[in-house]
Amino acid sequence: MVLTSSTMLPLGTPLPLAAMRAALRPVTGGPLAAAALAGSPVLVLFLCPHCPFVKHVETELTRLQGDLEGRVSLIGVCSNSTASHPQDGPAGMAAQAAACGWTFPYLQDPDQSVARAFRAACTPDVFLFDGAHRLAYRGQLDGSRPGGEPCDGRDLRAAVTALLEGRPVPEPQRPAIGCNIKWQAGAEPPWFSG
Repeated sequence: MVLTSSTMLPLGTPLPLAAMRAALRPVTGGPLAAAALAGSPVLVLFLCPHCPFVKHVETELTRLQGDLEGRVSLIGVCSNSTASHPQDGPAGMAAQAAACGWTFPYLQDPDQSVARAFRAACTPDVFLFDGAHRLAYRGQLDGSRPGGEPCDGRDLRAAVTALLEGRPVPEPQRPAIGCNIKWQAGAEPPWFSG
């Protein structure tokens, strides 16, 4: 594990929906339906089954799923190389989703092109897009870390609440911290420092 911070993609960046629909493979929760996302805020979560930082936030993600149902579309993406981390493949993803009760689409990024489009760097890495599908928030769920206080998602929840109420998303937005995305050998992006 290489402790990594998110790259903080520029606010206002458009949701790369075409790239997502072309590259992502459904594991649980069904395929990515563009029509279902139209006009809806979208929360994209880069996750994986093995990461202790993701395990730390799993319960909060399950609560968020229930609290945001019908108001924000959640999408989970796993971009880790299955050559180096086979536990992060479809079987591990499906088991994680089932254990957590996640019904949102949890999709595999086998060629890692979606992680590149987002400049995703770690798990968990969080990207909240407004109803026009422009990036409004990126960074941490909250300041908790494994082995410390429980995750309550306060930073992300404040951003979602502001977005849904038509207010500016609070600043500062702090980077997520977690395990680095496990890039395919020899295909590490320029922002990877592990």
